[in-house]
Amino acid sequence: MGNATSCCVSASPKLRRKAHSRLEPYQPDAELSREDTGCNLQHISDRENIDDLNMESNPSDHPRASTIFLSKSQTDVAVANKRVREKRKSLYINHKHPGQLRRKYSSCSTIFLDESTVSQPNLKYTIKCVALAIYYHIKNRDTDGRMLLDIFDEKLHPLSKSEVPLDYDKRDPEQKQIYRFVRTLFSAAQLTAECAIVTLVYLERLLTYAEIDICPANWKRIVLGAILLASKVWDDQAVWNVDYCQILKDIAVEDMNELERQFLELLQFNINVPSSVYAKYYFDLRSLSEANSLSLPLEPLSRDKAQKLEAISGLCDDKYKDLRKANKKRSVSTDNVNTARWAPAIVS
Repeated sequence: MGNATSCCVSASPKLRRKAHSRLEPYQPDAELSREDTGCNLQHISDRENIDDLNMESNPSDHPRASTIFLSKSQTDVAVANKRVREKRKSLYINHKHPGQLRRKYSSCSTIFLDESTVSQPNLKYTIKCVALAIYYHIKNRDTDGRMLLDIFDEKLHPLSKSEVPLDYDKRDPEQKQIYRFVRTLFSAAQLTAECAIVTLVYLERLLTYAEIDICPANWKRIVLGAILLASKVWDDQAVWNVDYCQILKDIAVEDMNELERQFLELLQFNINVPSSVYAKYYFDLRSLSEANSLSLPLEPLSRDKAQKLEAISGLCDDKYKDLRKANKKRSVSTDNVNTARWAPAIVS
């Protein structure tokens, strides 16, 4: 279909036989070097692994590459930890009580658990972590003069009718402002916590592929495009572009369509998120929250939850027990058989 020679106009068997009869018999040529034949290929051991070369620059594609937001946050986290240590030292020297502890610890009578798992993350906690990751992206962005694409420029494509400030590209947003923007979209569109993690994956993939940086002038439209795309890829009942126009009253559906189209083109239509990459981003978000004292909501383990955990662990135990039985070797080599052999007794 579409080729110059279709399957419907192929030659008949008679014509093919005549064509083969006119072929000259094969005569091997003299031995040629690899340079003469043009097949001077590198040995497989001499070739560089492309995946290893691109691993550091594509963390959203490779599960072993470190995420960008975690590396950008380490500088500020180190300074904050130093301040905490100095504060604790001063409290210890001055014999002052540090106050009530916010973190809950398990004891013999009470066990505290967080219900956030890699398969079912906590929605509010995940949105806070994603907003914190975006905050570090903006705060510790590169200052090498990367280009600012027009489709993400908030002054050229405003999200509201209110006038954009003159210094809109100079003032870094606070973490609470980013959290409110993301939470509003997720609450109105009824999106899941998994969609928030995929949003962060698409955001970092965009920054890597398009070689741009997120800054005060474009962060809202970049986050909006990532949420728009993640909701359509992840959720079975995706939110339409016109629905986002009901959330953001002053934006036109044509602008949403163009934002989605250019976002996909900049991603090179790579919207695949492997499970290993998703798990890496989830656990890196947990590491980010622990480093910034963003504690998970802990609840005491109740009797009903304990019974559910026991039932789930029992099912998993039975499942793996069946797998172990299936993986057992059914035959053994006779060389390794050392069992005692029974011989008939001879009574004389």
